Amino acid sequence: MIENKIKKGLGRGLSSLLGDVSKKVEKNKVDIKDLTRNKFQPRTYFNKESLEELTNSIKEQGVIQPIVVRPDKNLNGKYEIVAGERRWLASQNAGLHEVPVVITNIDDVKSLEFAIIENVQRQDLNAIEEARGYQKLVTDFNYNHEKLSKFIGKSRSYIANSLRLLSLPKEILLMVENTNLSAGHARSLIGLHNPEIVAREIVEKKLSVRQTEILVRKFKGKKLSIVHKKDANIMSLEKSIEEKIGLNVSIVNKKNSSGTISFEYKDLEQLDKIIIAIKNNY
Repeated sequence: MIENKIKKGLGRGLSSLLGDVSKKVEKNKVDIKDLTRNKFQPRTYFNKESLEELTNSIKEQGVIQPIVVRPDKNLNGKYEIVAGERRWLASQNAGLHEVPVVITNIDDVKSLEFAIIENVQRQDLNAIEEARGYQKLVTDFNYNHEKLSKFIGKSRSYIANSLRLLSLPKEILLMVENTNLSAGHARSLIGLHNPEIVAREIVEKKLSVRQTEILVRKFKGKKLSIVHKKDANIMSLEKSIEEKIGLNVSIVNKKNSSGTISFEYKDLEQLDKIIIAIKNNY
């Protein structure tokens, strides 16, 4: 009953994928040292506390669920993990020398499908890892949103919103991966001109997603721009010119020492004053 619910809510289960691969699936035990990490593994972060709990469980009861592997194409006698990298790491920590495995012969796209399905079903991936897994299926294996939707068991809008997260700056992606920012917060920042500034404010003020959405609307509505602090010498020069001509002056100096100088006038009389000053000196 539980397995059926998982399949219904998350597309195809691991057992379904195994059934697609071949009716001939070999179960065995192999040395831990003969296993290598899945190069398509979307997951990069493993929670230390959760891993420690699994390690303690394996010390007490062993590895209950076999690790799914395939022969390593580059290393003879070795096997690449398809699903179960966390169990492999915990088994090493538990001091085991061998682990139960299910050996399959699958291609790269199936290997990535296995890794994504296993992690999504267990909700082990953070939002960025999940999005990168989907993106790899799209770019490397020609999946479209409709095919992804059917495979994962999520709506097309869910897939689209997940992939859109990858358009955010690297700083924000890292904040989500490190759990400093939730996926809901990050989605609110998509399309914002200066999302890093808002992201730091979210973390500092511990804003909720709802509060973040309100803050983002203010930024978009007022089209706020970030004012960079000017060099003290430039500000002093602006002030000295303003005192002489009685008009507001703005100097923008770029890194290559080029730039612009602008004068603010309120009427034609002030404009004439600027023109006369320039003509008299050139």
